Amino acid sequence: MLIIPVKEGENIDRALKRFKRKFDRTGTMRQLRKRQQFTKPSIERRQQVQKARYIQHLRDQEDI
Repeated sequence: MLIIPVKEGENIDRALKRFKRKFDRTGTMRQLRKRQQFTKPSIERRQQVQKARYIQHLRDQEDI
């Protein structure tokens, strides 16, 4: 559970912004979305390899 202490006289929008930032850093929503649908381990590995190829391609382009 996230606890955001609101300081005396602090704007509620500012506290809400701190809450949202802290919530994003926990990765709860990403994990929830990932668990909604099962992906086979072979497909996950394939996606990781594709991502690695893409990043390597970008780095190779940068060197040229």
